[in-house]
Amino acid sequence: MDKKLLDILCCPASKQSLLLLSSDQLDRMNAAITAGKAVQLDGQAVNKPMKEALITRDGKLLYRIDDGIPVLLAEEAIAAASIDGLAA
Repeated sequence: MDKKLLDILCCPASKQSLLLLSSDQLDRMNAAITAGKAVQLDGQAVNKPMKEALITRDGKLLYRIDDGIPVLLAEEAIAAASIDGLAA
């Protein structure tokens, strides 16, 4: 993801800045998706592994990146507390 774009993005719910997930965090996220434990805030199950994702600075919400485009829809965020090892 472009650093300049990342610098101006923020969480639509909390208005916090966003960070790219580390490879370790992304592995944990994808393990949760595979196990059926990843659920969006709107209740929809996440069933497609992610290549990239963003997390709020406080580590509470995750947002997927599709084909290099951040999907910053509050209802499609994933609570990090539901993913082992991701919550702040």
